[in-house]
Amino acid sequence: MEKGKECIIVGTLYKHMKLKPCILDEYSKERSVTPLVKPHNFIHSDDYLILEDESGRVHLGGSVLSPSIYVSGVVFALHGKETDAGDFLVLDFLEAGLPPQIEKPLKSREDKYVVLLSGLNIGSSSSNPLLFQLLVDHITGHLGDEKEQEIAAQIVHVVIAGNSVEIPRGLLNGQNLTAKDQSKLSEPIKELDIFLTQIAAGLPVDIMPGPNDPANFCLPQQPLNRFLFPGSSVYNTFRSCPNPHCFELDDIRFLGTSGQNIDDLEKYSEAPDKIDFVERTLKWRHLAPTAPNTLGCYPFTDRDPFLIESCPHVYFVGNQATYDSRLLKGSEGQAVRLICIPKFSETGIAVVLNMRNLECHALSFDTQFM
Repeated sequence: MEKGKECIIVGTLYKHMKLKPCILDEYSKERSVTPLVKPHNFIHSDDYLILEDESGRVHLGGSVLSPSIYVSGVVFALHGKETDAGDFLVLDFLEAGLPPQIEKPLKSREDKYVVLLSGLNIGSSSSNPLLFQLLVDHITGHLGDEKEQEIAAQIVHVVIAGNSVEIPRGLLNGQNLTAKDQSKLSEPIKELDIFLTQIAAGLPVDIMPGPNDPANFCLPQQPLNRFLFPGSSVYNTFRSCPNPHCFELDDIRFLGTSGQNIDDLEKYSEAPDKIDFVERTLKWRHLAPTAPNTLGCYPFTDRDPFLIESCPHVYFVGNQATYDSRLLKGSEGQAVRLICIPKFSETGIAVVLNMRNLECHALSFDTQFM
């Protein structure tokens, strides 16, 4: 950069945050009498952005970039000039944008549906076995009127996006477990296996791990061990998948996570709706820009597993508070269906996607009148 001369620089954003948690604060919390307040969102009016690369870093000025929208880890190209104070005055910016997309196959005249679930939380106080049975009966065609059964007959795949069980972690206190406590720990897994067996007997089903499931903490999470599911794993329609999960059905590309990446973005940036965070990750071409800064991530040294090199046709995120959906279109003809899947145990809502036209709707179950 030369002072006063306009130029274009490329680098990685770093967001300096006044309220960002620090390990020293955790230490001082143990020493202090009054506990520190843990805010849900760490945004402060004094936050500012820095652009950095291997050669150095520079403070960004101007009103073009709003610190509340962006997070650390996003790669940007900036047009501007250096000021007398040594800052870089941003005049314009360019983000990666939607990646190239494989051309969607010609529209089929047949409707084919994919059911997306999340947050079953089997074993929790909020889980309702009757709700799960209604769901199974519906998607296997044993419930509903003639029209609903016709739709159920056209379901070709089921995806469960994380937080399928809630294990009573209070029992894990470092002491030897009694036989009764061991039974309590394994009971939610057994119930989940029964649930999956009923689905896998008639439909292909993918299950992804979530933050509360018995899987590794860091992203990418490895598939749940098949030995946890002795009943459902005997079917070749059952697949234990990683998180994030990418797959194709009839040349329609699906990409999804169990929600950790979006929940972390919500802590360090702002958006009108949760689905705006989902859209941002796609435009930034990165599933988890805050990893490993504030989101646990395995230390890859030769590649970044979260880069979105090919634009999906369907991008879903699990374990959200409410259902939301949006069709996002790119400048090069890309069309992506964005989906926020709500927690089923709390809302009783599953999401049904029509692969023919990428339209989706919420499928709601309620047992309060039964």
